[in-house]
Amino acid sequence: IVTNNASRTPQDNADRFARLGMPFDLADIVTSPQVAAALMAQRYPAGAPVLIVGSPALAEAIGEVGLRAVSSADDDPVAVIQGLGDIRWSDLAEGCLAIRAGADWVATNADATFPTDRGQVPGNGALVAALETATDRTPEVTGKPSPALLYAAVERAGASRALMVGDRLETDILAAVNAQLPSLLVLTGVSTTADVLAAAPDHRPTYISRDLTGLAEPDRVITVADHGDDAGLARALNGLADR
Repeated sequence: IVTNNASRTPQDNADRFARLGMPFDLADIVTSPQVAAALMAQRYPAGAPVLIVGSPALAEAIGEVGLRAVSSADDDPVAVIQGLGDIRWSDLAEGCLAIRAGADWVATNADATFPTDRGQVPGNGALVAALETATDRTPEVTGKPSPALLYAAVERAGASRALMVGDRLETDILAAVNAQLPSLLVLTGVSTTADVLAAAPDHRPTYISRDLTGLAEPDRVITVADHGDDAGLARALNGLADR
């Protein structure tokens, strides 16, 4: 499981999947805060202060790699790490001050929106954009579509034939493209068949399935390369409803 969501710890994610009847070990879950924290640990010595703009999950990830989570620019942080959470104006202000003072800046992801039961709401990318406007700087992004999250998952799993499965073209599928991994787009989330047809050919998934049953039932899967033009792909996508 690879997730851009920085508002939940690995344990939070494991508990959530367990409630859905899908138990996972903590080692099976790779989060964007973990990858961002690992990057920070490579650059800075143990105990270095890192300013958190986001949830307690970010602070936990920073602490696990031996760095010190702080909440004020007055603590002279070497870096700012930003992820989705219950962020106040004052949190953004502290991040702004630290970034303008020269601190390194890493964002766990740049997703513009976040899906909820009520629809799409502002995601971490929307809040990153606020700091970009205020600082005239751009953060390094470690979550999807950066390949770093997928590399970490492949390494942790010891995988030799990895397949990225996701529901969003500009994050999940583009991350697979950037990591040079095959991908399966499921049409149960953000991206639609219209989005697939509008995407550049080199940003499309390897496979498409209506839902996760495609992992077990090959006849429910479209192989994009088998359809030479957009018209043929459109016909195949329309046929998914009958599978």
